[in-house]
Amino acid sequence: MKRSLQVILLVLGTCFGFSASADDGYRLWLKYDLIKNEAQRKQYAGAIKTIVSGPASPIMQSATAELQLGLQGLLGKSVAIQPTASGSAGNIILKIDPTEKLANDEGYHLYKKGSDFVIAAKTDKGVLYGSFAFLRHIQTGQPLGELAETTSPKIQLRMLNHWDNTNGSIERGYAGASLWKWFELPENLDPRYMDYARANASIGINSTVVNNVNASARFLTPEYLPKVQALANVFRPYGIKVFMSINFAAPRILGGLGTSDPLDPKVRQWWADKTKEIYAAIPDFGGFLVKANSEGQPGPQDYGRNHADGANMLAEALAPFGGVVIWRAFVYKADPNGDRFKTAYEEFKPLDGTFKPNAMVQVKNGPIDFQPREPFSPLFGAMPKTPLAMEFQITQEYLGFSTNFVYLAPLFKECLDSDTYIKGKGSTVAKVVDGTLHRYDKTAMAGVANTGSDRNWTGHTMSQANWYAFGRLAWDHTLSSEAIAQEWTKMTLTQEPKALATITDLLLNSRENYVNFTTPLGLHHIMGESLHFGPQPWLAKSARPDWTAVYYHRAAADGIGFDRTKTGSNALAQYAPEVQAQWGDPDTCPLPYLLWFHHVAWDKKLSTGRTLWDELCHRYYEGTQSVAQMQKDWATVKPEVDPELFADVAGRLAAQRREALWWRDACVLYFQEFSKMPIPAPYQKPERTLEEIKKITATYQLR
Repeated sequence: MKRSLQVILLVLGTCFGFSASADDGYRLWLKYDLIKNEAQRKQYAGAIKTIVSGPASPIMQSATAELQLGLQGLLGKSVAIQPTASGSAGNIILKIDPTEKLANDEGYHLYKKGSDFVIAAKTDKGVLYGSFAFLRHIQTGQPLGELAETTSPKIQLRMLNHWDNTNGSIERGYAGASLWKWFELPENLDPRYMDYARANASIGINSTVVNNVNASARFLTPEYLPKVQALANVFRPYGIKVFMSINFAAPRILGGLGTSDPLDPKVRQWWADKTKEIYAAIPDFGGFLVKANSEGQPGPQDYGRNHADGANMLAEALAPFGGVVIWRAFVYKADPNGDRFKTAYEEFKPLDGTFKPNAMVQVKNGPIDFQPREPFSPLFGAMPKTPLAMEFQITQEYLGFSTNFVYLAPLFKECLDSDTYIKGKGSTVAKVVDGTLHRYDKTAMAGVANTGSDRNWTGHTMSQANWYAFGRLAWDHTLSSEAIAQEWTKMTLTQEPKALATITDLLLNSRENYVNFTTPLGLHHIMGESLHFGPQPWLAKSARPDWTAVYYHRAAADGIGFDRTKTGSNALAQYAPEVQAQWGDPDTCPLPYLLWFHHVAWDKKLSTGRTLWDELCHRYYEGTQSVAQMQKDWATVKPEVDPELFADVAGRLAAQRREALWWRDACVLYFQEFSKMPIPAPYQKPERTLEEIKKITATYQLR
């Protein structure tokens, strides 16, 4: 154990160690810098003497090494490790106790026992999570005398989905190239892989899908399996299982078969053999993630089969090894007269109860595609016999990429706290996903990762908070956006009270600000074609009708918005009657969802007292002004934030201000062509013309 710990500490000290120089963001929220408050530091240091760690599994070694590294940095002193508690006070006791009253094997119990501190759990994984929680307790300045925390994760699989490709690119990635250096693996293991595992373990993430859902069959070959195996070996000591996205046509592409029909015996045997090969290399392999019959990807429908046929074939192959197949519900037809909103429900609802026990269906938070605001997907609550996994997007595909400051915890919480009413009031999406509503045996929450090879991992420094928030909410969805924001800020930027309050407010308001200057009142999918960046509400032609903007906003002389009531597509009928009642009347529909469900006249008076047109203009102008206010507020924290991090955020806020003006001018001028109404006082008409704005957008479509 001692030798292994020395190796771990050497790596940690080299890559994630303490630094007195400018902070480049690499250490994320695991900054074990010396506590500035001397009195507080002395109090901690006086109370902590040794770490007591028993039998040495690799995960226990990781927990012990993390504690020693963290305490050394925070307290400015070395904390010894010993196998048994001494008679003196101040021991941190790592304790595996199967009798602990915890909800599951990953939970932990932190408490004070006399003058000692105990990190107890049923398993070594629980001890690992408890060790990070103990360090977080100190990092955020909480008194050790109040140490008393008992918690277990509410979701079983808390996972990141990486959309990384074999060539090192990342689909919808905005922070550099892939973390995985495929060409160097398996021989060369970048120390960053361990840092990635540590960061995930610190927030309770226990699974990762290493490749893109638009999957290359190459990942299943003898060339790539050793590479994935090498990553799994690095992640395992931090309690992280590896999953892979698979190409459904692999039996035909790799196996030389004439078909990939899931009911063909030869195809089923091919998958059984391939799965056995994977588990021989990676015994704790998690399973497969599948995107099928969506956006051109192959799938069972190519052979007249349904999604359950495809999922069940893979589930059978995985079952002997305890693996899981996660089948994405992101499917939609190219129907100019239809409503993409409805497709996932229509395809999957009839299949409820037909999936194998080790199959799950992964549903995006909303019915379209990770828009800045969406109503919750109607599938949540509609499949009581099939475990539904939540899919959030952490990477900011529709949220301004890496130039925009957008904290996503409020978006995640808005969905999780939404009431489906499927079993009466209180049937929240969170209760569907965590299994309590329908008693699912398996539960999962996935986040499409925002990491990349940029030194600070996420491009925009503040986007680190989204990775952090996803992990914390996957562990416990009852946590508030504010509590997570404060926690992250204290660990990452500053604990000075005024700056902490300012940054917390910036985080909490940032998402609503973004919605206001891009897609207010329920507008959606009006961003630039293909790239999904900037405004293009005039987009009328694309490879598919549902890839255009006019398909969604339906602006005309009589108004704007997509009628999804009985007089329109009737997508609203996919929700429970109570939800239909809330959203079905334009006079009572909450304004954030108004144009999601209703085509509204430009001169209709809203609950704000303004007409629809005036309210739309108000939100675009005030949303843009909010970015200028964000710049001013950020400037006030300069004395309390590391200069390099401060400058990074300040520069990106300046870019966001420019982009907000672009969005405002594009949308106000374009929609004015239909409303024929003046821009209301006190707002001034944009200085640029619509044609000038269109030229800006066009440059982003150049290759």
